[in-house]
Amino acid sequence: MPRRRPPGAVTPGSDNVFRDLGFRDPDAELAKAQLALAISTLLRERPMTQMEAARRLGLPQPKVSQLARADVTGFSTDRLLRVLGRLGQDVEIVVTPAPVRRAVGKVRVVRGRAKRTAGNRG
Repeated sequence: MPRRRPPGAVTPGSDNVFRDLGFRDPDAELAKAQLALAISTLLRERPMTQMEAARRLGLPQPKVSQLARADVTGFSTDRLLRVLGRLGQDVEIVVTPAPVRRAVGKVRVVRGRAKRTAGNRG
């Protein structure tokens, strides 16, 4: 019989909740979530309605509402990257070899914040 944990016991998680939940490609899921969070943050920071954002992003307003809530359902990574570009963000993708100790590479998002300039007001 398995040992029962005492009430209130906590199991420490990893650095990726998608891995902890058993997703098939947890690194890619985490990257999408991080991209969506960046988009959501940018949408909150900018003084425009969701309809204005929809016109700028080339998306229907309900999809803008989804992104404002960092909901990536139905969005590919590529589509999220295009949205970031339309929000005036540069996106860099860097490919490096995985360390020898790891046979499979990881996908990760390294976030930075671009300074707003006259040409990047969104």
